[in-house]
Amino acid sequence: MHITVKLFATFRNGRFKVAQQEHPDGTDCRKIVLELGLTEEEIGIILVNSRHATLDHLLQDGDTLALFPLVGGG
Repeated sequence: MHITVKLFATFRNGRFKVAQQEHPDGTDCRKIVLELGLTEEEIGIILVNSRHATLDHLLQDGDTLALFPLVGGG
């Protein structure tokens, strides 16, 4: 299936901004996060087709997955 992956903020460092990827049916958000070398603890917001999702969300052909890191500050 065809998935668009968008990365934001520090997730883009050494990676990409937007990428078109092919994944097998039954792929969830967690699998893509781990393939990108990210940890679950780094993830702040997950959006699938502009709606909040979880790491267990099963992706469908044509979905857009957006990943945002946790934001720190003080």
